[in-house]
Amino acid sequence: MELKRIIFTVTNDLNYDQRMIRICTSMQQGGYEVILVGREKKNSKPLIKKSFHQHRMKLFFEKGKLFYIEYNLRLFFFLLFHRFDIVCGIDLDSIMPCIWISKLKGKPCVYDAHELFTETPEVERRKSIQKFWQRIEKYAVKRITKGICVSDGLADYFKTNYGKEFLVVRNFPVSDEWTEDFPEPSMPDISQSQSNVESISKTILYQGTLNEGRGLETLIQAMKSVDSKLILAGEGDLSSELRLLVQKLNLENKVEFRGFILPILLKLLTSQSYIGINLLEARSKNYYHSLANKFFDYTEAGIPSLNMNFPEYEKLNKEFEVAVLIDDLNSEKIAESLNSLLNNEQLYNRLKQNCLQAREQWNWDLEKEKLITAFKEIN
Repeated sequence: MELKRIIFTVTNDLNYDQRMIRICTSMQQGGYEVILVGREKKNSKPLIKKSFHQHRMKLFFEKGKLFYIEYNLRLFFFLLFHRFDIVCGIDLDSIMPCIWISKLKGKPCVYDAHELFTETPEVERRKSIQKFWQRIEKYAVKRITKGICVSDGLADYFKTNYGKEFLVVRNFPVSDEWTEDFPEPSMPDISQSQSNVESISKTILYQGTLNEGRGLETLIQAMKSVDSKLILAGEGDLSSELRLLVQKLNLENKVEFRGFILPILLKLLTSQSYIGINLLEARSKNYYHSLANKFFDYTEAGIPSLNMNFPEYEKLNKEFEVAVLIDDLNSEKIAESLNSLLNNEQLYNRLKQNCLQAREQWNWDLEKEKLITAFKEIN
């Protein structure tokens, strides 16, 4: 009997999308044939082999309007000429071809919202662009077969604005065992740069995109008053600006840019760190209702983290106190909170023990069943 085929579509480079690796691996194990479609950048590394099929599209444009136009056109024709039983668009920037081709072929279309795309800082500050994406969102949500999202806040947003129920599937990490897609590395140390993580007793780690609205400028300012080292694992729109800021503040000995790190190496780096960072600006509704992957990745690694006192984090921290939450995004408060975690052993050890308890509940082995069940319910 031929397996049902699901095509997932993203605009990301597939090697670095940990959530999609988890989703696609789980759906493949759940009895589906899975294809993950993304894009290939000029500096993309060769695809890492997975248990599911992967396809990266080579594009002429890598950002801006022309990128979105080209990507969606190419995705339209890819879906048109490939068989599928269910198509799932990840976030708003890949959903339209999924809807059009699913209607043309009479197949179900799922919208998996990993963020509130219309309220990201890059979109929200440009009102004409925001209105365009809001029209796309309204059109899409009314026509999908099923909606999935990553937090209760996003589910409430879609219910309030469009009367559409979205299933919440949180992005818990895979349990702390190396899996087929995260094979145990033979190397004892992941550091290939000038600095060695093991030589630093209390390293602070930020993992994720270096984009606006994530408090990175303020975090770097705070490092002037923190006796530790900050590692930034990722790249983004602010990459150059943040490097210039570090030079301006003479913090080269305290702040290290690691660039993009493959998931298996990032997992190892996280486990070697002392504190995790997840700071966001409240002005962004997307960030205010978000539930970042890194929050759970830090917890899975057994390291306390510094987060904003936003609804999703406040609720989880009441269940298991694994983090210090701050109300205001300013350098003085960040420095004070980091120094408290660095110097108050009683506080740190309490949060660390809670991390070890929380990861028994906050793990993908339990959450993935909700996802598999949701797809099985689709006719």
